Amino acid sequence: MKSLILASKSPRRKELLEKCGIPFTVEAAEIDETLNSSLPLTEAIQDLSRRKAEAILKIHPNSVVLGSDTIVVVDGMVLGKPEDHEEAKQMLRKLSGRSHQVITGFCLMSSLHCHTEASVSEVYFSEMTEEEIAAYVATNEADDKAGAYGIQGLAGKFIARIEGDYYTIVGLPLAQVYQELKNLAAY
Repeated sequence: MKSLILASKSPRRKELLEKCGIPFTVEAAEIDETLNSSLPLTEAIQDLSRRKAEAILKIHPNSVVLGSDTIVVVDGMVLGKPEDHEEAKQMLRKLSGRSHQVITGFCLMSSLHCHTEASVSEVYFSEMTEEEIAAYVATNEADDKAGAYGIQGLAGKFIARIEGDYYTIVGLPLAQVYQELKNLAAY
């Protein structure tokens, strides 16, 4: 198989992809990450993932590139990465005591093949007190995460349950990615 490049600077995606046991390198795509608002959210996140993969494939045309992105959606509103601690607190207040969706899109692309997919999981948060929100945000764990939390970290204690794929919530639906990598081996 051609060499694999992860087109993401996310340390979580790197860590998850390592679980597949497939060698890869990392080269973050420097693109405009604005979602296409004319598309449904699952299609928009796939489109963003495809644009990331395309940007790196242009530089490395003999490789296979994996682009991916994750969004958190509550009441139809996309919660990206918080700009500061106050915005992180606002996001966590919106998530407290209710459910929301996490959508992770990915694109595996080579010069001969392009596969995009989106995985959606539902996350149910327990009620969080203002003190719990402030203490969590003060850890800085929320700083670089969509929706201002990481299920795999300290925020795990606030997750009552999930419906769907855990790895989608962390940032890369491993089973789907691995199966598609096996399919790509033929190319």
